[in-house]
Order: sequence, then structure tokens, then C-alpha cells
Amino acid sequence: MGGSDTVAPEDVSREMKALLKWYNAIRRKSFEDIIDFHHRFEAIHPFQDGNGRVGCLVMFKECLANGFVSFIITDELKFFYYRGLQQWDSVRGYLLDTCLTAQDNYKALLDYFKIKY
Repeated sequence: MGGSDTVAPEDVSREMKALLKWYNAIRRKSFEDIIDFHHRFEAIHPFQDGNGRVGCLVMFKECLANGFVSFIITDELKFFYYRGLQQWDSVRGYLLDTCLTAQDNYKALLDYFKIKY
């Protein structure tokens, strides 16, 4: 997670189960819940490689599943995305604003192709 400490390998299974239990207990997931889940997933770091890609795919899928426009973190937003992940516990607005900006960019593409959302 961008140089941040992650869970020890022997604790990954327990932490993933706890994360999924917490997340699945939320009946109506908000956009912030999805971003919070993503941050927690990245902090666990369950795979040797590809955590960011898997985490972003899960976030994309969860937006779709919960009625939010999905988004993609582009190269132009990566610095802000990494800063947001690192600062989530103290300033949630960094990551939320980055994701909302990415969502606005994705909406512009949907508008261009006349895809309703």
C-alpha cells in the first residue's frame, strides 16, 4: 500500500475474514463504505502481487452492485490515490475526492457514449 505497513502473512486469513464480516454486515453500503473497504483491503495486502489491481476491480464491482457509478484510477490520479490511501485514517477527503474525480471522469466517458447511469 504505497510503502505502508501491512498485515503479517500469518494474520491475513483472520483479517480478511474480519473485513468481509464487517463489510457484509452493512445493509446499505454508501460510497464511503466502499472506499473504506478498499482501504482496509489494501492494508491487509492478501496477495504477494497485484493487490492494487484486485482491490480496484473489487471497488469497481462494488460500485456497480450498490448503485454507484464505477470509476478507474488513471495515471493522472495515481499520486493523489496513493496519498489518499496513506492519509485515510486522518483525512478521508483525500481519497474520497480522488475517487469522486475519477468517477466524474468516467461519467464524462459514459456521457460521450450516451450510456445512462
